[in-house]
Amino acid sequence: MSATFRTTGRDPLSAARTGLLETPHGAVETPAFMPVASQGTVKGLTHAQVDGLGAQILLVNSYHLYLRPGVETVASLGGLHGFMSWPRPILTDSGGFQIYSLSPLVRVSDEGVRFASHLDGTKILLRPEDVVDLQVKLGTDILMCLDHFPPYPYSDETLRESVRLTALWARRSKARFAEHDTPQQLWGISQGGVHADLRTRSIEGLLEQDFSGYAYGGLGIGEPKTRLFETLELGHGLLPAERPRYLMGMGYVEDVVEAVARGVDLFDCVLPTRNARNGTLFTSQGRVAIKNVKYARDPRPLDEACGCYTCRNFSRAYLRHLFERNEISSAVLNTIHNLHVYLDIFRKIRHSIQSNSFDSLKKSLISNASLKEEPT
Repeated sequence: MSATFRTTGRDPLSAARTGLLETPHGAVETPAFMPVASQGTVKGLTHAQVDGLGAQILLVNSYHLYLRPGVETVASLGGLHGFMSWPRPILTDSGGFQIYSLSPLVRVSDEGVRFASHLDGTKILLRPEDVVDLQVKLGTDILMCLDHFPPYPYSDETLRESVRLTALWARRSKARFAEHDTPQQLWGISQGGVHADLRTRSIEGLLEQDFSGYAYGGLGIGEPKTRLFETLELGHGLLPAERPRYLMGMGYVEDVVEAVARGVDLFDCVLPTRNARNGTLFTSQGRVAIKNVKYARDPRPLDEACGCYTCRNFSRAYLRHLFERNEISSAVLNTIHNLHVYLDIFRKIRHSIQSNSFDSLKKSLISNASLKEEPT
């Protein structure tokens, strides 16, 4: 397997590192944040705006596109990159999370997942081989294996079965992927919750398959933070340094920097964009609930320390007005700001690792993130 990732810098006080992830559609500087574009778009923004904010890679959901408009339709229109007109890298998740969260009647077996479409109830079987095939056909840069994880809290028996199924599906996914002559990458997902023995078993099973990258799945779903961080430390000791590591679905800034300190390279989360649409905005002074009446006549920018388009041009009073009137531009301007904040944080993280100042930045970001709401 040709090298697709290399480390470019290391923090002397932790396992934090910078790296360069090569894909068929360009390189990604890590640590990196992937805006979520489940349906092939970041809600509220054009691709030009997302690109202008500095996004290097998007996460697209193969489950949603499998249902609508369909893999064959996307493939006939040039694959994801042609269909979306997005020239940069794309990672598609396997749809496992959506299958379990959206479908009330799910049957999981060694064969795969049987479920009812959340759109029209159509009965569907997806095997791990099918998930690989459809992602290859979509033309994504990074494919994720189908995995299984139980909701938290979980029993030991349920977690062991999750690890067994995930390992079985990973082996079958790798075998199917090997049948395709493609420069795309297939990454494996480890399970095991925060149980050290099961997580170790899962990771070691994936290492035998030699994936291009490795993800932590089934975390950030309610387990104690101390156990989460211990799991990442365990993974850091087991996973090869020459492969990228992806913590799936993790978005709180204080958790992100702790994960970076434990060697994680890639992140995704709907937190900045979903909160933007709901009127919760992140600033250097804390979180702003823009609907609050105290902002009705506030002439200040949302964040005087922010250089995004929203903060350079509009007052809090105007942003509140747009949100109160349910204007489309409210979601646009709020999303521009929140996504700028997140992508800028990752730029600062990369720079701080390169300049041996990550520990200082980490403390600063955790201190700011602890502010529940901007002080009056």
